[in-house]
Amino acid sequence: MSNSYNTIEKPVLNIILKEKGSRFIGFAWQVNSEEEIRKRLEELKAEHPKATHHCYAYRLGINGEKYRANDDGEPSGSAGLPIYNQLLAHGVTNILLVAVRYYGGTKLGVSGLVRAYKDCAKMTLAESTITVRELEFTIEIEFNFSQQNTVFTVLNRYGTKILDFQSGDSCTITASLKLGHKKSISEQLSEMQHIQFTFRD
Repeated sequence: MSNSYNTIEKPVLNIILKEKGSRFIGFAWQVNSEEEIRKRLEELKAEHPKATHHCYAYRLGINGEKYRANDDGEPSGSAGLPIYNQLLAHGVTNILLVAVRYYGGTKLGVSGLVRAYKDCAKMTLAESTITVRELEFTIEIEFNFSQQNTVFTVLNRYGTKILDFQSGDSCTITASLKLGHKKSISEQLSEMQHIQFTFRD
């Protein structure tokens, strides 16, 4: 299984496409949970309360296992699916891609809507920088104060991010590191006496 995935480096905002008087505004965010997606959509609806539609698609998970395409009142399959297909075409995941529409008075028809939402999504992703992210995991390590240097040496070897460190006679470190290092670091820590460690998702 791969330990990395493609996503966007930073948000892309306010990419505008005009089609027969209607205005389509594209937005893309790197996201890690459905809760984060809900929050982004709420913020966007508050920012564009007079928009006719807020259509979107998202993919979550290393292989895009969780996904959704939402037409938000547009004819079925005319908005969310063309947006979702652009996420697939670009091979990206952990992304929320939204096209906000302000209706301009002229109906576009289903084929016109499909084209407009596809083009808006495509233009938005074209403005992004695609980056490779590696999956990470969290480890909690308990050890004696005298073992500090040894533990930190092992953690530094794997480019670990220290999230929390509690020092005393007994010390606890919570750290984040790349999933690809999980086997190596657990083997090294297992060889040390008086060290306990647990993995968290």
